[in-house]
Amino acid sequence: MNTKSQGPNSANKRFNKSGSGRPNKWGKPDFRQKKEENDGPMHIYGLHTLEAAFNNKERKRHKLFVTTNALRRLQERDINIDVPVEEMTPRQIDKLVPKDAVHQGAVLLCDPLPHYGAAHLKQGHLVLALDQVTDPHNVGAILRSALALGADAVVTTRRHAPEEGPVLAKTASGALDMIKHVRVQNMARFVEEMQDAGFQAIALDSEGPASLEQTEFTDKTLLVLGSEGKGVRQGIRETCGTLARLDMPGPIKSLNVSNAAVLSLYVARLKMGLMKI
Repeated sequence: MNTKSQGPNSANKRFNKSGSGRPNKWGKPDFRQKKEENDGPMHIYGLHTLEAAFNNKERKRHKLFVTTNALRRLQERDINIDVPVEEMTPRQIDKLVPKDAVHQGAVLLCDPLPHYGAAHLKQGHLVLALDQVTDPHNVGAILRSALALGADAVVTTRRHAPEEGPVLAKTASGALDMIKHVRVQNMARFVEEMQDAGFQAIALDSEGPASLEQTEFTDKTLLVLGSEGKGVRQGIRETCGTLARLDMPGPIKSLNVSNAAVLSLYVARLKMGLMKI
């Protein structure tokens, strides 16, 4: 394992802070170039994030940039570091990540995860879809909650949703590498594909005819939540066929989408007989 430091510039000769920059004629990354989706390696950071990435056989890894202290902490977790290692100072690592990023002294150069689709979820039982939820912190929190509550996947749209980049990876705190994150071009078509695979599609809507607790569930469920304010788009609500609402007993009648996702998944597991009480 090579731990010889080559300095911060060696990491930036090919990649910019998002991992996508191409060098200009002076050999420096051109930050003006627009990042194309999944166009190459990226930097992800944080100890929990990297631990999950190293344990994910589907994550293609290239190089670890790390402080001496962070390397020791990763090794204490019995992580198999199977890539070249470059030890750096915290200030050098700062140059690899967005400003004010909490990298904890560890940055991994890696490829985005493989593309997944409805075909990869046919054997699942509980899937959560997010219709144009744009905040990466919300989506990251939902990925963690979905993993904790035993969902098989979280689905987002390719547009009007966070890209699978370093910010989402950090906010998900490892969950991005532990649960399938499916990104779809057309949510309505995805819902139809899941219905063809035997899933019942339930869209959460404040005007739903029954509460989620009163809704009949099958053994294969797709829950669809929309963005705060707009909710699930009309065409997708119509495609789902079943609408349900979350009734709140307290004076506040609405939840943000990450809290609504937790409650919806919990109720779904109870109704589907997946929760041991």
